Amino acid sequence: MNFNKFYTVKTIYWELDTMVKCPRCGYENNDISVYCENCTYPIKNPQTANSDNKSDNGWNISTGKKIAIVLGIVVIALLLFSFIYNSTQPDNKSSLNVISADEKVQEGSNYPYQAHIMYNGTWSGKVGDPNYIREVSGHGDESYNLDCAPWDKVNIVIEKSDGSSNELKVELLKNGNVVAENSTTSSTGSVVINYNY
Repeated sequence: MNFNKFYTVKTIYWELDTMVKCPRCGYENNDISVYCENCTYPIKNPQTANSDNKSDNGWNISTGKKIAIVLGIVVIALLLFSFIYNSTQPDNKSSLNVISADEKVQEGSNYPYQAHIMYNGTWSGKVGDPNYIREVSGHGDESYNLDCAPWDKVNIVIEKSDGSSNELKVELLKNGNVVAENSTTSSTGSVVINYNY
């Protein structure tokens, strides 16, 4: 009767024990065997056989794969940051108070006033709304768009810088039409235009 219990336990033991076939001769070896018991062909690498019994606390991925994963995450984060940054920046159409390097007349200005200075010599002065005057200077004929709305007052003061007796003439244009003009031939003269809409 005890024999029967032993047989049952041994059968269960053999069913639980796994076997590994040798790739060379086909002999069934115990799964803990490193070499085939029949032909001594290596079944498992001895280093991996020993590491099977150890607990693995780290990743089981090679170092190159780890680096590739980290670099991939960094690249995705940079692309995401770049997209968010560019989508939050104003474009040229929505930004205000843009100052161009060329203060001379530009086509399609939103302001109706333009100062046209005609003089064969060097001159300097101030043009614009009395609250927002800007200094200008030049040589010869030049035109400037004025940052004045249609309802603003416009002041222009231009004087000769070279002491010539040539005529200095200044015109104020609104929407392309002359609304005020003044001139001088004095060697130290200046031209003043004060215009109220």
